[in-house]
Amino acid sequence: LLGVACTPSPFFTSSLLKSVLEWQCAQSKGCFYLEEDGEIISHKYKLHLPQRSTVCITIKPLNVRQVEGKSYHWLSVDTALYILKENETQENLQLVSFTEQQNKEMFGWKGELGSGVYWLLPFTTGCRLKKVKTQIAGEAKLVYRGEDGELALTKEFRAALLDIFETIDLDGNGLLSLEEYNFFELRTSGEKCDEEAWAVCKENFDMKKNELTRQGFMDLNLMEANDREGDPSDLWVTLLSLGYNKALEMTEACPFVIDIYAEKCKPRIKAIYLEAGSSQLNRAICKSVVNKGEAKVMDGCENIIIYTYKAGRRITSVIENKSENKVIIHVNNEQSKNCLSNRGLTVFAVEVAPKSMMVSQHVMPLNEQEEWLYNCVHSLLR
Repeated sequence: LLGVACTPSPFFTSSLLKSVLEWQCAQSKGCFYLEEDGEIISHKYKLHLPQRSTVCITIKPLNVRQVEGKSYHWLSVDTALYILKENETQENLQLVSFTEQQNKEMFGWKGELGSGVYWLLPFTTGCRLKKVKTQIAGEAKLVYRGEDGELALTKEFRAALLDIFETIDLDGNGLLSLEEYNFFELRTSGEKCDEEAWAVCKENFDMKKNELTRQGFMDLNLMEANDREGDPSDLWVTLLSLGYNKALEMTEACPFVIDIYAEKCKPRIKAIYLEAGSSQLNRAICKSVVNKGEAKVMDGCENIIIYTYKAGRRITSVIENKSENKVIIHVNNEQSKNCLSNRGLTVFAVEVAPKSMMVSQHVMPLNEQEEWLYNCVHSLLR
């Protein structure tokens, strides 16, 4: 039995952030997308550091569009970044640390890193970014015919496309490179655009320095609508895959922004993949909880250890099974107050393979403004 009354962790202070603003900086955007089965996929990055330096790394949800009086669901989604060092091979990644310090919605880490290549693996618990069951009456209009009979994009759809452009323009230069556009293509159609197709884009749409402009991106979508003679079904396939609902609200995605400040050199960050949480990420999460969490042997089972780690507004528990047999653990959160689990259930069971460990659950406060109490009972299902 574990009861934890939860208070905020030490803040990643504004004064610390002000002091690192003088350092050299690299930035990239990215996004968490929710799959049909509830799995979360995101961009993954390589960080190159030319020399040893003190580094400050932060991640936070990206506010793509400030509209007075409007709050966006994804701004309350929790984010984290796991920092892994690349050794001889890509498979051999070693956990360095993760962003556990917090200032409002921003999570950060500051420390010294040697020169070399690091992997940055973004993570969200799934407590706040999850399938939404709300029924939407009707469907937003995407295109209409003007008085001249020509197709045009509606104001609402144009606004959504501008937000999408902001999200997929990973380096924030106001243009889409072929690489950035391909992350978008892979997400929405599962296919890549090759150099040849990109050259055709160049002939038909507005480009600067071989990169697609905002206007070019708009025209591309208008062309797609024209190809279907105004039938918006293909446009909806794109929007739904990017986390939008039929009311044109982004409810199943969370754009984020990563900033890297280095005191002694210019860091470089590059998005490499857009994929589901890898085994490397799961190992990193388990390792960080084991390293920093509180360990407790389960009553009556010396081979089962429960590790619980609290960082700011997040609690993660990991179950380690040291025995030679698989075990099924019953997890009961009924004594918790004001808590939200990524499992979506108060009571559930997990199967843990022999000689292995796995994440049992992530828990966050349901209401940030109120006190929350995490009280979880684990027992063996015989």
